[in-house]
Amino acid sequence: MQLAGSCFCGAVRFTVDSGTPYPYRRCYCARCRKTAGGTGAAANILAQASTLTVDGADALTEYAAPDTTRTRFCSRCGSALYLTIDAASDFVYPFASAIDTPLPEPPERVHVFISEAPAWARPPSSADDYAT
Repeated sequence: MQLAGSCFCGAVRFTVDSGTPYPYRRCYCARCRKTAGGTGAAANILAQASTLTVDGADALTEYAAPDTTRTRFCSRCGSALYLTIDAASDFVYPFASAIDTPLPEPPERVHVFISEAPAWARPPSSADDYAT
């Protein structure tokens, strides 16, 4: 499935192909909360890096975390768009919040790093915690 995404101000637009366009994983780690500007990131849409096309790359900025995860965001409006992992260079992980294409409902939902979630952002108590 081809996914189209963009930042809030429209300066950056991208497309990427994904065989698993499900935002099934919600991450509550400090980095995801800070970079996503909310309770965490709805991520793990796995897409093929070779299919990524970006319009407005001049407004794209990269934050390289010490653990070799690289987050791309718009330098004009600050929208987090996608991340890459150096050790998995064949893939790109777009943030569900940046995708404009209607996404299907995920067949399952997984919560990770619940132990790092602040009290105001805790998922339901029935959620399993996967610290990955």
